[in-house]
Amino acid sequence: QPCLQHNTLALLLLIVALATSLPCHHLWIYDAGDALQLLQDMGTSTTQPCNLQEQPFFPDALLHNNLHPHQAAATALRILQHLFHTLSRSSSSQHWPTQARDHLLNKLQHHIHHLDQCLPDDAMLFKGPRNPLLTINKYFRDIHLFLQAHNHSACAWDHVRLEARTCFQYVDRLIRRMK
Repeated sequence: QPCLQHNTLALLLLIVALATSLPCHHLWIYDAGDALQLLQDMGTSTTQPCNLQEQPFFPDALLHNNLHPHQAAATALRILQHLFHTLSRSSSSQHWPTQARDHLLNKLQHHIHHLDQCLPDDAMLFKGPRNPLLTINKYFRDIHLFLQAHNHSACAWDHVRLEARTCFQYVDRLIRRMK
């Protein structure tokens, strides 16, 4: 339970940070604790151990990047876009309560829309071999391969749900960098 409260607080901080850090901060109006609660509500009620092979974990390389504010915004946007795409897959709907999943997807869609409006039109935000967007693309490709390898099982989707919490925490860091 303390871990769940910590995660709820992290999402609350994420939403507050989003609301206050962007040049168009007036666009950000959200119920902060609701999204993490929805993610928690999507969790499985069974306590079966899952022995899954090759579980993808959020890349450590991203945690140590010192990004400029516009790069942080672009990176946060890419993560949220991938999360939306992953969590909206039809195979996820059979494992998660529809209402919580739909509400979470709506919140993600709003975040994506507003964050996209706050980004500059710079086409070349990233240069060089350490492009975090490529790392993010690979991470989510690995998640999709992981789900396929485990036939989109409830255990595999629960791992993805836990990874989504980690993604939200990283996006929170990015949003703070944007200030």
